Amino acid sequence: MAEGSSSAGQLEGQQGGPLDPAAQAEEWKAKANELFKAKHYDEAIELYSKAIELNSGVAVYYGNRSMAYLKTESYGYAHTDASKAVELDPSYIKGYYRRASANMALGRFKQALKDFEAVRSVRPRDPDALSKCSECGKIVRQQAFARAIAVDTSKKSVVDSLDLDSISVEEDYKGPRMDGEITAGFMAAALDWFKSQKVLHKKYAYKILLEAHKLLSSLPSLCDIKLPKLQKFTVCGDIHGQYYDLLHIFDLNGVPSTDNPYLFNGDFVDRGSFSVECILTLLGYRILYPNHFFMARGNHETENMNQMYGFEGEVKSKYNLRMYELFGEVFNWLPLAHCIQEKILVMHGGLFSTDTVTLDDIRQVDRNKQPPDTGIMCELLWSDPQMLPGRSPSKRGVAIQFGPDVTSTFCERNGLSMIIRSHEVKASGYEVAHSGKCITVFSAPNYCDQMGNKGAFITLGEDLQPVFTTYEAVPHPKVKAMQYANPLFSRLFS
Repeated sequence: MAEGSSSAGQLEGQQGGPLDPAAQAEEWKAKANELFKAKHYDEAIELYSKAIELNSGVAVYYGNRSMAYLKTESYGYAHTDASKAVELDPSYIKGYYRRASANMALGRFKQALKDFEAVRSVRPRDPDALSKCSECGKIVRQQAFARAIAVDTSKKSVVDSLDLDSISVEEDYKGPRMDGEITAGFMAAALDWFKSQKVLHKKYAYKILLEAHKLLSSLPSLCDIKLPKLQKFTVCGDIHGQYYDLLHIFDLNGVPSTDNPYLFNGDFVDRGSFSVECILTLLGYRILYPNHFFMARGNHETENMNQMYGFEGEVKSKYNLRMYELFGEVFNWLPLAHCIQEKILVMHGGLFSTDTVTLDDIRQVDRNKQPPDTGIMCELLWSDPQMLPGRSPSKRGVAIQFGPDVTSTFCERNGLSMIIRSHEVKASGYEVAHSGKCITVFSAPNYCDQMGNKGAFITLGEDLQPVFTTYEAVPHPKVKAMQYANPLFSRLFS
């Protein structure tokens, strides 16, 4: 029962009597606002919902809940609430901003532009409205130009056009050097170099990406992993550019090696401002230990996400546009899922909109592209579990939510014991759901320097029973999260 509530679940007024519904709703909203300020977004959502149940005609309640949904990355719900707020009060400017934020998070920039234009029509001289409308219009034009040149078949990929031999390494460069193949010594030196906030020479960064492209493009969309007896196997979730927390995982669990294999399950980049260091480290180990270190694609290894959440800006700041384009070509070839010992399927997002999908269907997915808005590839990257049976529209506005019956049916159909996925912040760093058949692991503690969650990784032994290790965030240099994110997007979420 909420503090200050009566036995009937009603808030009491100052004189001790029950408040009328409208007044109760205002009290719930006030308490929700305090929870929001304290960054307890899920609890705030619950109380905004109570306010809406009591008085469903107030635009502000939907607008505030929309912002809380944005903070929890429930972009579909945020869009629905913002639209309802605007419907109730067409003059509610924050509703248009909230909906624009949701649309931008989903890569729907044309729809976002319409909302900014609506604000500008109401406030034609407002400098903030003019600025946001101008910046969003610029993104729409950039995307249109990118689509136009994408159909130019004469344009070579970076992989095909890059001449690595023509790039020289200056004599005064003091960082790790690579003579031939990547070695364990090079990786150890790179870890320390990155830790001191120094940039790897572009020649070596290019070489890592070219080698990764060659390796990854030779793999199927679903990779099978066989574990040697008596060897532990570690599964990590989202890292999101939190390089110093990645190093902490290696401190706790050991650096990757042939005796210490890992699978990193997507979302290596974006939000955290050390994404370049994270992805070059992980790709380096992927090349060094091709049979003992694995990486899957997440929904943030995509152009739309990288444009908004910081990776594009970070690569351009530390390297150049060509390097960013090469990262994109590599991301397109990351496998979509891994199957461990024919018993555990690991993917970033989750399961599917139909019960007919098989492991062979996943193997046959053409992944060398940006993910579509529907289908197997989309759902592997975006879907989330739910506690209720069946399926429902996704809170994110992309893919679906799937219940315990869906998980059970999928596992039985494909001879699996469980699925492991990532994609969602969990307070403890992990969550076991669906009677133990659906496990979420999230490895970025204190996500975005504000969520207060623990990170976790999973260790599997010969019996394939998961053992969870949790940990707190470690200090990092004073570079804020989202440092390189699109400035318009950052302002909308601040």
